[in-house]
Amino acid sequence: MKALIQRVMNAKVTVNGEVVSCIEQGLCILVGISKNDNHSDMEYIVRKILSIRLFNDDSDKRWSKSVVEKELEVLCVSQFTLYNTWKGNKPDFHNAMAGDESKKFYEQFLELLKSSYKPEKIKDGVFGAYMQVSIQNDGPVTVEIESPARDDKTLAKENSRNPQRLKVKKDMEGDAQ
Repeated sequence: MKALIQRVMNAKVTVNGEVVSCIEQGLCILVGISKNDNHSDMEYIVRKILSIRLFNDDSDKRWSKSVVEKELEVLCVSQFTLYNTWKGNKPDFHNAMAGDESKKFYEQFLELLKSSYKPEKIKDGVFGAYMQVSIQNDGPVTVEIESPARDDKTLAKENSRNPQRLKVKKDMEGDAQ
């Protein structure tokens, strides 16, 4: 799972000419979900988003406060293109999670983010829609985080040690069918 985090003065998402979501100062986050992501990846990204120190404190000391400490807003936008590879000059998205499964995973991500912070401070776009995202980047500050990469052997080992993780993945797969 990837998050491209932008510190913003304001941000908004527009679909078909209509503003569907907007925030004032806070974070605008483009969220990419890979085909191998699980609940552990989601928890890691949520924890990082809420604890990363991108804001100044009251005495203007840089990089000392998180979005939670400043009680600011967060705007999340799903973006499967973060998991692109290249076939010549054409992007390929086979590393991104498939649509239905990804939508459920993204919704669970938003719920975890809301339950870990203040639900009214978490906003999002429209999953799968053609959106325009407008931001006023503050700094500019843009950072990328990615959940720890794991190969298939590591994933199998983690799942065998943690049946709950496997259950979450199976539940998601069952809901997608």
